[in-house]
Amino acid sequence: MPGVAKTLTAKLIAKTINSEFKRIQFTPDLMPSDVTGSAILDLKTNEFEFKKGPIFGNIVLIDEINRAPAKTQSALFECMSENQVTVDGHTYPLTRPFLVFATQNPIEHEGTYRLPEAQLDRFLFKIDVHIPGI
Repeated sequence: MPGVAKTLTAKLIAKTINSEFKRIQFTPDLMPSDVTGSAILDLKTNEFEFKKGPIFGNIVLIDEINRAPAKTQSALFECMSENQVTVDGHTYPLTRPFLVFATQNPIEHEGTYRLPEAQLDRFLFKIDVHIPGI
């Protein structure tokens, strides 16, 4: 449900432990490299330089995780289970602490995808948040 302080809660946890908060809005057109980062050609040096994606935070909120297709969701597998990201054959460690919070739209909504079982196993728990008083 919108407006029940999910983002605020994740931000407050990050602030409380003095760590970096990042938010990723998942959409149907989001690519895995939009999450993990990618190598960008530096025209001055003529070499590729890795630009970190938003997954390189300590507390990461993934908003509407089931709006992105499976290939983008799968970009989270290595991050969530091994605390690292591999791009173009190079492995980059994620800074500790590393914790992912995610929101999910109900499956019956149009434009959502089922989460793979392998991804669901990487979450410790699921909380159904309802509007207070309803």
